[in-house]
Amino acid sequence: MSDKILFISLGCDKNLVDSERMLGFLSGRGYGFTDDEAEADIVVINTCCFINDAKQESIDTILEMAELRKSGKVKALVVTGCLAQRYREEIQEEIPEVDMILGVSALDEIVSALDRFFEGKKENYYGSPDRAPLADTRRILTTGGHYAYLKIAEGCDKHCTYCIIPKVRGRYRSIPMESLVKEAETLAAEGVKELVVVAQETTLYGMDLYGKKTLPELLRRLCRIDGLCWIRVLYCYPEEIDDELIRVMKEEPKICHYLDLPIQHGCDTILRRMGRRTTREELTAVIGKLRREIPDICIRTTLITGFPGETQEEHEELLSFVDLMEFDRLGVFTYSQEEDTPAASMPDQISEEVKETRREQLMELQQEIAYDAALAMNGRLVEAMIEGKVVKEDVYVARTYKDAPNVDGFLFINTKRELMTGDFVKCRITGACEYDLIGELEDEFTQ
Repeated sequence: MSDKILFISLGCDKNLVDSERMLGFLSGRGYGFTDDEAEADIVVINTCCFINDAKQESIDTILEMAELRKSGKVKALVVTGCLAQRYREEIQEEIPEVDMILGVSALDEIVSALDRFFEGKKENYYGSPDRAPLADTRRILTTGGHYAYLKIAEGCDKHCTYCIIPKVRGRYRSIPMESLVKEAETLAAEGVKELVVVAQETTLYGMDLYGKKTLPELLRRLCRIDGLCWIRVLYCYPEEIDDELIRVMKEEPKICHYLDLPIQHGCDTILRRMGRRTTREELTAVIGKLRREIPDICIRTTLITGFPGETQEEHEELLSFVDLMEFDRLGVFTYSQEEDTPAASMPDQISEEVKETRREQLMELQQEIAYDAALAMNGRLVEAMIEGKVVKEDVYVARTYKDAPNVDGFLFINTKRELMTGDFVKCRITGACEYDLIGELEDEFTQ
């Protein structure tokens, strides 16, 4: 197959796993790939529609590639993913340059879709939204090969009032444990050292298949795989954190003492309107328990500002909660009014200006918290994974266990030694700058 594909993956890490699976299907059919649109014969865009910014990025990318299709520079334009699933009729009607649309449950149809297209049959594929998720298929990693995401489930049953994901991705469906272990073994054999466990919610893994939460059992099995050094868990809903999960994190040395707890707010009235299942008191309790049981745990969370009806007093309550909790890592998003969600029709929608002002206030507070925490690391010895090198400088970029790929900070290491991406090194922290750390290799450290 001489045709080259420009593959554009947008959105979250779960979407990236889907992209890597599609790349695997296409590679198996003999397609080549390019990052240069001037060389592309086919363009595939895996889209996102979680919030307005992601939706706009997806639309802008489709329109940009549609111009290439219109000019005749590419033979086919394929749109997949969440935006394709949610707005398939609008895409068909308004962007005729799109040749094929694949829904989120039909990604394995990409090869046959292209085959039929080049036979003169233009068809779209959607599949059932509750179809069993893909698993244990060949993937072409786009993360550099030293770390990879392991998606353990598809869909979500939480139905938070601001979120469109259950309507787009369907109900929660776990991938069988044997398939996940086999996939992880394959990734480790290919050189992956850090496995990042993801799903819309990881903590409910196995409830649909085994009648109980089996994330702890899965993690223990993953820890037995040779070659894996770090196993990181993201997207754990706080109400689902239990003693067994905490026990596994304490007992298994490969599991990073890091949890992502998406809490979204710290005020009970807002949490209720969001359809969340925890109160401020319960959030405080679970975070406190995690810190008591695992004293060096790094807790990351995400918050939403400007939810419909959020008063200044409720915003200040959230500020006080952040100040009290002193989260290690924090991301803040302004509320995105998503059509077909309950929150979209709630009264007292907040202006974009107020949302952004409140976001900035939270991030300013968090920056102070993070900087103080970084300063407190000065002099400590840490293990870090090398991510790359700063061009034309004797400085390497690394991550500690406290830093998830693409969302957290870095450790910058000054050394003339030659290191490779994926290497693990021991470093002494010598300084900090906002969210990042500065250090030296342990055996090169001088007072």
